[in-house]
Amino acid sequence: MRNINGRLTSLIFFLTLFSSLSKISTASDTITRTQSIINNQTLISTDQTFQLGFFSPGNSTNRYLGIWYNNISIPTVVWVANRENPIMDSSGILKIGDQGNLVILNGSDHVIWSSNRTNANSPVAQILDSGNLVIREEGDTNSQNFLWQSFDYPCDTMLPGMKLGWNFSTGLDIYLTSWKSADDPSIGDYSFKFEPHSPPQAYLWYRSLERVRIGPWNGIQFSGVAEMKSDSLFKYQFLFNQDELSYSFEVLNNSLISRLTVTQSGEIQRLAWIEGSGGSSGYWNVFWRSPSDRCDNYSQCGPYGICNIQSAPICNCMQGFEPKSAQDWYLRVMSGGCVRKKSLDCQKGDGFLRLQGIKLPDTSLSFVDMSMSLRDCGQLCLKNCSCMAYSNADVRGGGRGCIIWATDLIDLREFAGSGQDLYVRVSASELGGRHKKRRVAIIVSVTLVSAIILSGWIIGCCIWQEKKKKKRQNSNPKKGCNAKIQEIPLFDKVGGTFRARDKSEESRKEELELPLYDLGTVASATDNFSNENKLGEGGFGPVYKGKLADGQEIAVKRLSRYSVQGPDEFMNEASVIAKLQHRNLVKLLGCCIHGEELMLIYEYMQNRSLDSILFDQTKKSLLDWQKRFNIIIGIARGLLYLHQDSRLRIIHRDLKASNILLDCKMNPKISDFGTARIFGGDQTEENTKRVVGTYGYMSPEYAMNGLFSEKSDVFSFGVLVIEIVSGKKIRAYFHTEDDRNLLGHAWKLWTEGKDLELMDPSMGDSCSISEVLRCVHVGLLCVQEHAEERPTMSSVVLMLGSENPTLPQPKQPGFCTMRSLAETNGSSSAKKSSTINEVTITTLEAR
Repeated sequence: MRNINGRLTSLIFFLTLFSSLSKISTASDTITRTQSIINNQTLISTDQTFQLGFFSPGNSTNRYLGIWYNNISIPTVVWVANRENPIMDSSGILKIGDQGNLVILNGSDHVIWSSNRTNANSPVAQILDSGNLVIREEGDTNSQNFLWQSFDYPCDTMLPGMKLGWNFSTGLDIYLTSWKSADDPSIGDYSFKFEPHSPPQAYLWYRSLERVRIGPWNGIQFSGVAEMKSDSLFKYQFLFNQDELSYSFEVLNNSLISRLTVTQSGEIQRLAWIEGSGGSSGYWNVFWRSPSDRCDNYSQCGPYGICNIQSAPICNCMQGFEPKSAQDWYLRVMSGGCVRKKSLDCQKGDGFLRLQGIKLPDTSLSFVDMSMSLRDCGQLCLKNCSCMAYSNADVRGGGRGCIIWATDLIDLREFAGSGQDLYVRVSASELGGRHKKRRVAIIVSVTLVSAIILSGWIIGCCIWQEKKKKKRQNSNPKKGCNAKIQEIPLFDKVGGTFRARDKSEESRKEELELPLYDLGTVASATDNFSNENKLGEGGFGPVYKGKLADGQEIAVKRLSRYSVQGPDEFMNEASVIAKLQHRNLVKLLGCCIHGEELMLIYEYMQNRSLDSILFDQTKKSLLDWQKRFNIIIGIARGLLYLHQDSRLRIIHRDLKASNILLDCKMNPKISDFGTARIFGGDQTEENTKRVVGTYGYMSPEYAMNGLFSEKSDVFSFGVLVIEIVSGKKIRAYFHTEDDRNLLGHAWKLWTEGKDLELMDPSMGDSCSISEVLRCVHVGLLCVQEHAEERPTMSSVVLMLGSENPTLPQPKQPGFCTMRSLAETNGSSSAKKSSTINEVTITTLEAR
C-alpha cells in the first residue's frame, strides 16, 4: 500500500511539472522560461482589460498571436506578432527562447516569428494593463525598465501610452500600418508615420504617395486638427529633442476605452467604445477621422491654392494669385494650383498678405528657428528674396519661434475657429486695395509729424549755419579762385569721431563714422606696445592686448609698415565690420590714426583663437563635444548673417580656425575682414586675379580660377567642421599610404561607415553620437568639389539645428589629396597671387 501511494505521489508530481512546462493558466499575465502558451491558452492583464493568445481573424483559418480587448462584445485585435507569417493549423507555441527573446514555433518546431534578443538572465514576458507586451528581468520592479516591448512595433492601432515617432538613440521608427483586409492582418497599403525633419509633421501614406498630412505641431495641437487638442477627456503630448520625436496621448477618464487606428480603406480614426444599454451590444464610435472630406486630401488645391469645404468650389487662389490653368479650374480639376498675377520684386520691395485660420503648408523643406519672434521672423523673410511665407512655430503665450518657407506653399486649408496666421509674400501692389485706408491714415500721420520735425530742424540748421559762417569769417582768410584744390583725404576727423572715406564718389555718399582713439591712449593701454602685451603677428601686422583707463580690455591690431596688407585692407576691414552687429562676429570698437600709424581697436577675446586651443595637445581637452558643437553652430549662424541676414551681403574669403575667436564662455566670433568682399544686388559670384585667403580652406574654384561666392565660404566652413570634429589641422594631416589629406581621410571613413573614427579622442565620452555624425555629414556636404552642389548657409543652419534631418548624400570633396593641394599651390595663378594671409600665425585670432 505504501509503494502504491509513493508511486501515485510521484505521478502527481510529474504531471504537475509537465503541466507547468507546457502551458500557463488563463488567469496569469506572465510566462517565464519554463512556461509556454499553446492554442486556446491566453494571458490576461491584471486589470482584465487585454488578453493575449492565438486567434483566427474574420473568416480565415490561419492562426496568429495577437492582443485584443478582453471585456468588450466586439472582438477587436490591437496587435499581431506574426502578421506576415501565419500558422496554418493549431500547432502554434509561444515561449521564451534561449536568447531571452519571445519566439513562436509551428508544429515542426520552426521559428516563424521572434522578438529582438535580450540576453536576459531570468526573462519573463508580461501583458500589461496598457496592452503592451513586454520582456523584463524577473524581479525587476522598475515599471519602465523593459528589454523589449510590443509598443515599439505596433500594427494598425495606437493605444494610450504608446509613442509614435522616432527614437534617435536606437534609430527606431515607430509607425502604424493598416491590415491588408479584415481576414488578413499582414501589412496593407496605408501607413501613418512622422517624418524627422523640423518642424515635424505626420503623413498618412498610400504606398509611397501622401494621402493626408497632419501637422506641424504648434505647441497645442497639430496645425488644423482641432480634435487633437488636450481637453477634459484626453491629454496629448508631443516631444522633439535630441533623444526622440514622439507623439502620444493619455485618457484622463478611466472608464473611457479609446484607440487610434489606420483602417484598410485608408482612414486615420480615433474611436471610443460606447457600452450598450438595455441589453444591446456596445459599439465603436468614431469621433474623429481623416480624411473626413475632400480638403483633407494632400494638396487638394495645388500650390498656393486654399481649400475650404464650406465654399463652392472648395478651392480658391489666395489674393494676388490666379489659377494656373483657367480651363482645368473651370472643370474642377484644381490640383495644378495657382500662380502669381504679378511677379515679385524683392529689390524694390514686396509685402506680406496675412491669412488667418490656416492649416500651415507642408513644412518638409522649411526653415525653423525657435529663438526668433514673429517680428524678427518677418524681417528675416523680407530680406531673403527666396522666402515665400512665414509663421509662428509655437502659438502658446502669444506665439514664438519662426517657420520660413522658401518653396511653393502646398496643402493649405482654411478653418473656421482653428488654424494659424500665415504671412505670404506678394507683390506690394497687391496689398494696395486691401490696406488703402490704413495706409492713407498712416501716411497722413507720418507726414504731419515729419513736417513738424523738419520745420524745427530747418530752423536749428539756419541758426547753426549763421553762427558757423561768422566764426569762419573771423578766423580764416578767404582763398582766391586759383587756390590749389586738395585731394580728398582717406581719413577725416570730425568732432570726436574718425570718419573714413574712399576716394570714389559712390563711397563718399555713404560716410562711415567710428570712434577715434588717440595714439597716446592706445600706447598707454598697451604699455607702449610692449612685447609682453604682444598677442601675435600676421599679414596685417602685430596684435597687442591693452587695457583702457576705464578697465575695458581691448585688442589692438596695428598695421605694420612691412605688411603685405595696407591702407586698402585697413579701410576694407573698418568699413565692413563697422556695419555689422552679430553675437558671432568680433566687435570693432574704433580706430587710431596718427601719421602713418593705422590701428583697429577690437573687443578682447579671453580665450584667444580657436586654433590656439583646438590644435594644442595640452589644451584641446578643454573643448568637450558640447563646446565644439556650440562653436560649429555659432560659426554657421555668423556666416549666415554675413551672407543673408545683414544689410550687406559679405563674402569673408578667409574663414579658418585662426580667424575664429573665443570669448570667456567659448562662444565663437568670426574675425579678420581685411579681405572680405561686399556683394550687391543680384550678384552671386565674382572673379578676381588676386586670390587671397589660406590654402587648405580655399574652395577649388577660388584657388584655381579666382572665382568666389557664398559657396566659397561654405567650403571653408566645411573644412572647419572637419577640423573641429577631428582636432586635426587641414594642412598638417597627411596619410602616407594613399596621399590623403584630412578631407580625403574623412571622406574615406564616411564611405566605409566609420565616421566615428574621425572623432578627436580628447573629447572622451562627452560626445552625442548623433550630433557628431550629423556634423561630419554636413561638413562633407560643404566641401563637395562643385560649388553648386554645396548647401547654402541657411540650409546648413537648418541641418545642424534639426535633431534628425534627412540629409542628401555628399559627393567626393575637392582637394581631398595632398597632391591636388600641392598642384594648386604650385599653379601659375597661385604663384602670381600669393595669399595675403597664408603666413598668418596669430593676428586677431591670438586674443
